[in-house]
Amino acid sequence: MSVSTTGASRADLVADTALSLLAERGMRGLTHRAVDEAAGLPQGSTSNLARTRQALLELAVRRHADREARVLALHEMPDPRGGLDALADGLALAVHRSLTHNGDLLIARYELALEATRRPELRRYYDATGARFRDLLTALVTAMGSTDPDRHVLSLVAWADGLMFSCVAGSFSARVPSLDEVRRGLRELLSGMLGR
Repeated sequence: MSVSTTGASRADLVADTALSLLAERGMRGLTHRAVDEAAGLPQGSTSNLARTRQALLELAVRRHADREARVLALHEMPDPRGGLDALADGLALAVHRSLTHNGDLLIARYELALEATRRPELRRYYDATGARFRDLLTALVTAMGSTDPDRHVLSLVAWADGLMFSCVAGSFSARVPSLDEVRRGLRELLSGMLGR
């Protein structure tokens, strides 16, 4: 397990270690003790920071959202006035970056999402944390002239999530599509949604 500690706060270290454990061992492998051991922290350190399993999961969800925002580079999304091709290019880069360099982060997300289906308190937290991604996409497709932004965002997220799941954990895991293939798929989807 490789968890960088350079410049990281203890909370970030614990959260990053939790995410690594989720990707490596699954939800059953995530315990306070396992985080302490994997992070090289004194026993009880994780419990002092996150007293309950819920608190540890919330810490992991928050850190995951921060790391995924950097991977997706939401701040670099193109100006919608650049047109459909610019939006498809920006989204394709984000999806492809997730696929090629951040598979473990995706697997951790799937573990957290599944756990949220069993824990209503985690579901509320998970959904609220993910709202910033949906809100940005809603603003982008609205600016592009979408006549039904909520439905279009659902389709866009379902397409991207489906592609990422299939290529990281599903039946297409043997081959990651090229950036150009992802871009072409997004152009087709966006053209159909936006009537262009």
